Amino acid sequence: MDPAPYQRIVAEIRDRITSGRLRPGDRAPSTRQITREWGVAMATATKVIAELRGLGLVDTKPGAGTVVRSGERQREPELSRDRIVRAAIGIADADGLPAVSMRRIATELGAATMSLHRHVGDKDELVHLMADTVAGEAIRREPPVPWRACLETTVRLLWTVCRRHPWVAEALSMTRPRPTPNLMRYSEWVLAALRRAGLPAEELLLVHLTLFGHVRGLGLTWQSEAWARQDTGVANDEWLDDHEAEFRRIGATGRYPALDYTTAQPVSQDLDQTFEYGLRLLLDGVERRLGSP
Repeated sequence: MDPAPYQRIVAEIRDRITSGRLRPGDRAPSTRQITREWGVAMATATKVIAELRGLGLVDTKPGAGTVVRSGERQREPELSRDRIVRAAIGIADADGLPAVSMRRIATELGAATMSLHRHVGDKDELVHLMADTVAGEAIRREPPVPWRACLETTVRLLWTVCRRHPWVAEALSMTRPRPTPNLMRYSEWVLAALRRAGLPAEELLLVHLTLFGHVRGLGLTWQSEAWARQDTGVANDEWLDDHEAEFRRIGATGRYPALDYTTAQPVSQDLDQTFEYGLRLLLDGVERRLGSP
């Protein structure tokens, strides 16, 4: 009888490890890479990682994903909510939020799936804990007191979180926020700064959500670009170069003069630059609003 698909993949990756092509400490193929390279479902890829871990070939390390095991393995610490959240963050950083599941985390931690529910209720709660944890790592020091400097510092901190962890923007909600301490701290800083600036009370939340939407929207774009680059190996500038002829062909019809004029100029695809420009534009708008009757 032929081996199951996951067993064949396990055998191939094990051969890479034993032959030295993958050395101790190297990143092992992630679940996303396994689904792409072998054309299998995410559940099968997760089973592959579980089997490799069970064979003692790989370990999961926060911030590094699944790596080839090196040396003698240390005794795992006791299961806790913080350890579960950290493992989930590592999985999301490597493979995105869809790869995060109680079963996958249990596999990574060498624990029973049901034991996780003693510390975390469900995936929805877990995702919000993850977002709040990574936000807390960035939002530590009090921002400057002047309202504009405070907003510039605070909003940039949230953007930094989205860049470090591309899945965060997907985890955040404008309309259904969860009561989490660190993200509430971010909102408090923004609202307090706007209040100090003298913005009318009925506009505080509207401006706050507008700034938040600027970060989240670009964060979703950052996530999409990060996964596209990982899946294809092609950066956005290279992708545009590959499609330039098609854009020129359609533009040559003369039906898009404004677009043709704009793209004839040097155009930056840098999302950090887009973020900074948008933030400056929004805060300039707040200043003008403060100066109007």
